Amino acid sequence: MSVRDKRCTQDGRLREVFGAPVAELYETAAGPDASAALARALEMRSFLALAEEQVARIRDRVHEAMAPERAMDELSADQLRMDAQWLEAALSARDGYRTALGDLLRTMPPGRQTRPVRMTQQTITTTLPPAMAAPAPQRAGAARERRP
Repeated sequence: MSVRDKRCTQDGRLREVFGAPVAELYETAAGPDASAALARALEMRSFLALAEEQVARIRDRVHEAMAPERAMDELSADQLRMDAQWLEAALSARDGYRTALGDLLRTMPPGRQTRPVRMTQQTITTTLPPAMAAPAPQRAGAARERRP
């Protein structure tokens, strides 16, 4: 399974910031007009998705080892210690990627955090009332008086 297809805890935030589902964002990032911020955000998202997958695998392995139906003779303190170390490393990586991605999304230029801009301009058509001959101001076109 590709990293693009893996779910990530920050997918909703990315959708909120960039205004499109993650799959569409990856397609946009592959295009020639992709912003550097989008490319960086998706790169961090990919790392985060992998770290979250590692956390889930280790958690599931520990749960399986500690299941009530498992024989006590199968428990290994050394194996659980190793899993605890792996879990600590995976959680640390996940937290680092979440923080980095959050910081990136918070510090992006304001124009990049908005939803896609609508490129069409609306036009307003109005009809002016018939021109009425308005009196010219009293001094219109008169030369300015010189002061001594």
